[in-house]
Amino acid sequence: MVPLLFSCENATCAIPEAWRDLFRGSEEIVASTEGWEPGALNLAQGFAMKFRTPLVYGDVTRLLIDLDAAGDARWSRFSSQLTDAQHTKLVERHETKHHDMLVAQITEAIRRDPQVVHVMIHTTPDEDAVVALEAHEDDASGTAWATAWSSAIRKADEPLRVETRSVPVMPAGAASLRLFFGSAAYAAIVLRVSQSFFLENRPWRWEKLKKHLIDTLVATARELTVSQESPSSPGC
Repeated sequence: MVPLLFSCENATCAIPEAWRDLFRGSEEIVASTEGWEPGALNLAQGFAMKFRTPLVYGDVTRLLIDLDAAGDARWSRFSSQLTDAQHTKLVERHETKHHDMLVAQITEAIRRDPQVVHVMIHTTPDEDAVVALEAHEDDASGTAWATAWSSAIRKADEPLRVETRSVPVMPAGAASLRLFFGSAAYAAIVLRVSQSFFLENRPWRWEKLKKHLIDTLVATARELTVSQESPSSPGC
């Protein structure tokens, strides 16, 4: 099958000891959905285990540094007050480390296969229980994967709201990797799942949804791999 790589940028609300004073008195905010994405790491671990591939995930709260953003957008109302030197230190210890791990895995994958598909796992605090798949509007391969996977997800035994989105801007990490490796070798999908599934088991139980998402991605990967390997039909 085409190699798949999984990442989870907002996996935790952890604060390293060196930065504890920055959030003193605001621990509840850090622990809220403003500081991380509940359920995202659990879901990403499920995918990584099923596909037997290492998982790349963020190790600090996004209120310290947002791994999905670039430039000044990386800094929250808390971390924006830090000095340039402190910002540089955060970038080196967390953003660069995260990026380099992804680069290493992609480089290894494309030695064996001409393309890798990067699935970025997110959960969202929106009120509507939805599963959304996003791909960049100029990423034909990513769009094909998102479309095929969405179609498989919709074939469920219970009603499930599924959306496929073509977006003009992807998370900063995906944009950087696409520029680095090129669109022929690198495709990206963002999976966004409402947190109501994880926090409230609504409208599906979390474990059921997780299994459905993993199983349908396995089926999609097999289907698209077969279609890519099949010789084209001769013209009339």
